[in-house]
Parts: sequence; C-alpha cells; structure tokens
Amino acid sequence: MIPIVGIPACAKIVDEREVHTTPSRYATAVTQGMGALPIMIPPTGEGQLALLDRIDALLVPGSPSNVHPDHYDGGESETPDRHDPQRDATTLPLIRAAIARGMPVLAICRGIQELNVALGGSLIQRVHELPGKMDHRGGRDIPLEVAYGPKHPVSATGLLADIVGKREFIVNSLHGQAIDRPASCLRVEAHAPDGTIEAVSYPGAPGFVLGLQWHPEWRYAEKPESVSIFQAFGEVCRAHFNKARKAA
Repeated sequence: MIPIVGIPACAKIVDEREVHTTPSRYATAVTQGMGALPIMIPPTGEGQLALLDRIDALLVPGSPSNVHPDHYDGGESETPDRHDPQRDATTLPLIRAAIARGMPVLAICRGIQELNVALGGSLIQRVHELPGKMDHRGGRDIPLEVAYGPKHPVSATGLLADIVGKREFIVNSLHGQAIDRPASCLRVEAHAPDGTIEAVSYPGAPGFVLGLQWHPEWRYAEKPESVSIFQAFGEVCRAHFNKARKAA
C-alpha cells in the first residue's frame, strides 16, 4: 500500500454543465514526484471531512478563482466574477481539520491563500494595484510555457530553505491575490523582491504544513527546487502513513 493524497477540486461550469476539476499536473507530481496515489476531492462542503479518515495527506492546489473576502472580513469583493463558494466551503474546513490531525499539508497558489484564511489571516485582493508591487499575474492569451516560465527570485528561510538547500532561487508567478496579514500561527518562509509573501509554514502544527505562492508542480521534474519540495512532501506523507497504520 502507498499513501493517498487528497486534492480538492474546483466547481466550474463547462458547456452549461457543472463539473469538478483540477489540473492533471498536480496528480502527476503526486504520482511521479512523491510516489503516492492522488485522489480528487469534490467541492461539496464539510461532508468531505469524512475523507480525512481515508487519506494520508492534503495537497491544496491553485485555481483561477479567489477566496471570497467574506471569509477574512475583507470587505466588498474586488473580483466578483472569480469566486468558487463551493470550493471555499470545502477547503477551509478541510485544511483546519487536516492540520489538527497532524496530517501533512502542502498548499499551492490559491492553496496558500486558503491556508492563511483558514487559520485567521487576510489577503490582498489586487496585488498589482498596490504601489511598489509587481504584477504577479501570468498574463492572458500567451503560451502556457511563457505564463508558467521563470518570473522572479524568492528569498527563502527556515523550512523551505532547508528543503531546497538554498536561500534564493527563481520561481514562476500566476496570481492576482496574495497574503496580506499572515495568520498568527504561520511563519513567513519566503518573499518576492517587492515584499510579497511567497511561502509560509506552521511551526507549531502537529504535522508538516507548507504553503507556496508559486507553482512548483508545473513541469516539476525540470526544476531541482520543485523536485526537492515534492520529495520532502512524499517523505512526510509516508511517515504519516506508516504511523497511522501502526496505530490502527
């Protein structure tokens, strides 16, 4: 048996039909980069908490949608056409419950924002409109290779620096929102040159918790830092898996 990693999905309308989706590259990184088994978690609300009895880790993926500001007292939405309330209703309780169980959690792009909100932090709704901030969005109507290409360096510390073995490296960037006020339990692990928070960890959690604002899963095998991140997540997933099986 191998560890099972739950990946929460988004709710979208495609051809007038509601579908639950998540990009396949996350599953690829789980199977090939971690040696684990991915399973998609439909965004159907708190009922999905029961799945935590059946999985060994949680990978919260990115998405074009944004966490609704109602969840962090952020005032009126500045992106009213880019919300997914079904995903919010699923991921926020899942993150809190997974962490409480000591389950490993890796949160990517929208995921790091959900992690921060779930634990009491707030978000910047339009980073690119703030003075002194870069435009962290990937761009529209351009090839994916360009959108997900190298964008800017990050300066890393703590857990992240230990995992990748360096304190500065280049990442991609495809987000319009970012962490504003970090949750009090989170430790900032990396910044972009403009000060935007690029990574956080939760030192006081009973298990591994890491949030990344960029997309390490994009062609992960081509970047040593991404390989290291998924190898490290795979190791803690297997440790959690073995511990849970011994206790059963």
